[in-house]
Parts: sequence; C-alpha cells; structure tokens
Amino acid sequence: MKIDAVKDHRSREGGAIIYPVYSRRSKGLSIGINLFPDSKQCLFDCPYCEIFPFETNINFNINTMKTALASAINEAKKNHIPIMDICFSGNGEPTMSPYFMEAVSEAAIIRKQLIPEAKIVVISNGTGLLDTPLFEFLTISCKSDMELDLWLKIDAAAESWYKSINRSNIPLGQLISKIHDFAALSVPFTVQTMICKINGLLPPTEEIYAWVQFISELTVLSQHIRAVHIYGKARSAWEDPLTEAVSAAILEDRAKLLDNSLKKAGINLPVEVFE
Repeated sequence: MKIDAVKDHRSREGGAIIYPVYSRRSKGLSIGINLFPDSKQCLFDCPYCEIFPFETNINFNINTMKTALASAINEAKKNHIPIMDICFSGNGEPTMSPYFMEAVSEAAIIRKQLIPEAKIVVISNGTGLLDTPLFEFLTISCKSDMELDLWLKIDAAAESWYKSINRSNIPLGQLISKIHDFAALSVPFTVQTMICKINGLLPPTEEIYAWVQFISELTVLSQHIRAVHIYGKARSAWEDPLTEAVSAAILEDRAKLLDNSLKKAGINLPVEVFE
C-alpha cells in the first residue's frame, strides 16, 4: 500500500479494508477502515453518495484489519507523513457491521500503541443510535480516553429535504429524537452536513431554518459538540447528474446563519466549511 499514491480527498488507494486518503476535513492523512469490502450497506440512500453498488468475494476480517492497519501506519511513519486519524467510513454505514464495536476497540489499541496523537473517527448517519447496545457503546467510547470522534450526519431537519437528500425509510422524527437523547448525555461529537443541489434545486428556506434551529438546540442541550462541518459535493456519484455541487458562497452563507444563531445563544463553536 503506497501512502504517497493518494493525492487528495477525491481519490483513495485501493485497499479493500484499509485505505489511506488525504482528507479535506481531517486536514491531512486519514487511514480509512472499510467494514464492507464485499458490498455497499447503508440505511440511507443519499443521491450524492460516491459508492457505486457492487459485490465482491472479499470478506471483512478483524485480524486482516489489524495487520493492514499497523502496516499502513508504519509506512506513513517511515515516510514522515503525519496521520491525523483512523477513520471508520468505507462502503456504507459502519455501525451496521457486526464487527463494528470489536473493530473500533482493536483500532483504538493500535492507535494508542503506534499513533497516540491521532484520533479515532467514525463517520455515521446516526442510525446506529437507534440500537441500544450501539448507543451505549458510542456514548462510552466518545467520553473515554479512546478519544473517539463521532462525525454525525445531519443533512436535513425538515421532512421534505430529508426525503430528497437521505431517502431513508427511517422516520426523520425518530432519528432526531435519538440524536437529542445522545446530545443530552453531554457526549462530545461533531456535526457534519452535506449541502448540494438535487434535481437542480437548493435546499428550501424551510429546510435551512429548520436545520439552523435543530443544530442550535443541540449545542445548547449538549455544549460538548466539537464542531460543525459544512461540506459540498466533491466526488462523482453513480446517480450523477441528479446532484450537483454548490458554490463556496452558499456553503459560507449557511455557516454564517448558524454562527449568528449560536452567538445569540452565547455559544462559540467552530463552524467549518469544506468545498
């Protein structure tokens, strides 16, 4: 696995289970862990998703993950490339994997041994919070010295936009309620929001203000949210041209709306924009 073969966040080395990527949001090299090398698995069906439907005969294996992860870390260190995090994302929603909790725990051990300065990141759509054991595991892990940073997807706060951008059978109200419960436990996490056009249309005004209100409520409720990541579409998706990237100005405008709302509540929180 050649770490220096990855040039930017739009491409990645072709490792089936472990893959390095230069991440715009991690601001450097991220070592990705893919729990679904055999097929895409997710409870969302986001039209901007770059993961094409596929099937292979490659199965996930904890021991393979551990060996390949240590190898990727050691290669980066040998080449004096700082590693920002070990990230669970890959070909779907990582919390759906039966190996998720074990894989995170094993990766945390390797991180502590080899790169204690890096973080463990889990990029999630939040559906795992609906499962009680996963809810408890994420709560404990985010609060522990594992330093797990959950990047929690909140693309929509209004029903109409949720149906367009996430296209999930899980009721939005159920998901929002569980995210509220999670935040109420003062769990540190990061909010992530994708903004793009769908069928040529931007998120409607109703969605924008519902989102600002919801994120503001979460920050008041928790006061332990690490940051808000607002990002645009940067990779090709298999349903293109259904979704389109928006201008940097639109992303910045959304960030300013939220920042103003937070400041009115006396909250200083990093609201970062990634094109």
